[in-house]
Amino acid sequence: MAVTGKSHGSDGLTSLQSLLATVVIAIFVITFIVQAFQIPSESMENTLLIGDYLLVDKLRYGGDRISDLFMPYRPIHRGDVIVFLYPLNPSQHFVKRVVGLPGDRVRLIDRRVYVNGVALQEPYVQHTRKARDVFRDDFPRLNVPVPGLDGNWWLQMRKLVEDDQLIVPEGCYFVLGDNRDDSLDSRYWGFVPRENIIGRPLLIYWSVRSLDQDMPPSPNAGDRLFHFAYAVAHLFQMTRWDRTFRLVR
Repeated sequence: MAVTGKSHGSDGLTSLQSLLATVVIAIFVITFIVQAFQIPSESMENTLLIGDYLLVDKLRYGGDRISDLFMPYRPIHRGDVIVFLYPLNPSQHFVKRVVGLPGDRVRLIDRRVYVNGVALQEPYVQHTRKARDVFRDDFPRLNVPVPGLDGNWWLQMRKLVEDDQLIVPEGCYFVLGDNRDDSLDSRYWGFVPRENIIGRPLLIYWSVRSLDQDMPPSPNAGDRLFHFAYAVAHLFQMTRWDRTFRLVR
């Protein structure tokens, strides 16, 4: 009885096709559906910590594409955590919380945020400094510039303040960090244009604490290989297991 089978060349071609299909799917997912990001600063504590690794849902809000007509996108809501391109340097990604929507009137009084005259309920906000700052905690203030304030934003802000409230223009969003005392946000550089918004953090798929304080001195100063080997050996201890696979809210 004759038996037919695939040649080695055919097997190789099939494997190559499978590999290419996997790569194409991965590229599609990363480009259009989800993307991984790492939290590098403390500006969103305690919602997001340094060392949190996020999966960002890039389909959440859609965009100016034909596919928007067929997908269940929703508008950006006040209180949403968003990932966006930093307006002053689009090569950087920032993550903040939306406070003001287009047309809103925003004001901070004694660290409390008011939108359209109503105080927001923000249980996720923390303050780490006892001393109040006139500009940071009672915003907007137009009397004097402050360190870290973008000059162009300073000039633009003066045209958008009415009755001590900042008016958010159409197509823009006012964002703040949950760690209000240590956040470089819309108070210092202005609004986030709609086209800069990438998506919404979906979940923390891994979280790792720094071992800098626990790590013994390297045999050679700046020995990256030693640091890498130490981190790999202590990976279990480094992981914040209570934050792994936590949804971002």
